[in-house]
Formats: sequence, C-alpha cells, structure tokens
Amino acid sequence: MNSVDRDTARSDRIVTVPNILSVVRLLGVPLFVYLLLVTHSDGWALAILMISGFTDWLDGKLARILDQSSKLGALLDPFVDRLYVVTTLVTFVLRGFIPWWVAAILIGRDAVLALTLLIYRRRGLPPPDVMYLGKGATFLLMFALPMTLAAHGDWSIATVAQPLGAALLIWGTVLYVWTGMLYTVNALTVARTVPVRGPGGEEREVH
Repeated sequence: MNSVDRDTARSDRIVTVPNILSVVRLLGVPLFVYLLLVTHSDGWALAILMISGFTDWLDGKLARILDQSSKLGALLDPFVDRLYVVTTLVTFVLRGFIPWWVAAILIGRDAVLALTLLIYRRRGLPPPDVMYLGKGATFLLMFALPMTLAAHGDWSIATVAQPLGAALLIWGTVLYVWTGMLYTVNALTVARTVPVRGPGGEEREVH
C-alpha cells in the first residue's frame, strides 16, 4: 500500500480513543514544565513523563486493535511525541541535567525534518509515514528522559537510573539522528522525482 492509499484508508474521525489519549498527553506538557521548573516537584514530573511514555505506546496499540486510525491521529501522535522530547530536553538543560549540545542535536534534527515537510506540501503529498525505527528511537528517548530525571532525585533508584539513563540516551540519540537522515534522504528523493504542483493543482517542472 503506497502513501496515498494509506492516507485514504485512515478515517476522518476526530473523537477516537487514541486521539483522546494524545490530547491528554498534550495537556500534560505545560504541567510537566510547571512541576520541573517552578515547583521543582521532580517526583511528580517523573510521573508525568512515565504516564506520557505509557500512553504513547497505548494509543498506537488501541488504534490498531479498535481500528481507529485517523488522519488527525497520524499528525497528532508524532507531534505530541516531539513536543515532549523538545520540552523535556529544554527543561533538563535549564536544570543542568544534560549538556546543551545533546539537546541541540536532537532539537536540530526535528527542525530539519520540519523543513522537509515543505517538499511534500509543495507537491500535494501527505507527510511521510512514521518509520518503525523512528518510533523506536522516540521510544528509547521516552525511557531515557525519565531515567535521567530519576538519576537526579534523592531516592534509592538514582544509582541504577544514572547509567541506564545515560545508555538509553546515547542509543536513542544515535537512532534519532539516523532516522532523521533517512527521512531527509526520502524527502530529497521526492524533491528530485515528483513535480511541484501549481496553485491550480497542475504539475510544474523543478529547475
């Protein structure tokens, strides 16, 4: 099934169980920032991150089990994933939990991919489907970030969380950057092979 067929197969439904979970995760972002930067309630902030990671896994499962895949969910789920990653990285830098350059690499990757979406838009194509490897990279980061937060807490698991969080962060970063390169290569291939569409939908040659 090509990308156009997959996009057609998705429903236009808005109110679905996976979409509701994504919205709940989205609402948790400002709460997480408040807990981590304003009140320094690291334990509650850690709980928000863990719940976000679990619901990220759950909404994908439910979308398949309940046959509730939707066009909104295909856009909302990865958007919330990236928002959590970016927000957590920035707050961790501000708290001194991770070096700034780690955050710069990961956020820079997402900034580049955001620019590549213009290539698809100019050709009247939907955004590329999420790669399983990219989902795996995000999954690793969603585990690495809570572990990194737990490593800086005053509790017994800190000694275990520190090396585990560092290992997951390294592997997650490598996969995140690698999949970013794959997405970029795919976008450049589309740019070379698919004509740009004009305002009326007509195809135009790219020079």
